[in-house]
Amino acid sequence: MALKEYLGAVILEIDGQEYEVVDFNEQHETGRKVVKTMNRTGRAMGYHQGVKTWELSITAAIPKDDALDWASVEGAKLTIYPVTEGGKRESYHDCAVVSVGGKYTVDNEARIDAKLLALNKVEE
Repeated sequence: MALKEYLGAVILEIDGQEYEVVDFNEQHETGRKVVKTMNRTGRAMGYHQGVKTWELSITAAIPKDDALDWASVEGAKLTIYPVTEGGKRESYHDCAVVSVGGKYTVDNEARIDAKLLALNKVEE
């Protein structure tokens, strides 16, 4: 059996500018909702298609100079892609920051936590 290589670290770009990311999480809501009807079985019989949404959580290192004003990010394009060759680029369009917070650890690391919403996701 041959060894398989898996994707590892990713690079994050916001409007073409790279940022050092410690953690990146994506939550995708499909928009499907159950349709409850009154029937003999006493259970739902189907679902309807709703609105898709993407929620992104980012933990990034805070650079000493040229820091991004995360609270003002809106209408941005976020792109993540693997550091190594192979794998797909994923872009989130029309992103806006919903909340921002700071984090300081005993290891002398200052980090920023940001939650964003995205209106669309495209694999390139």
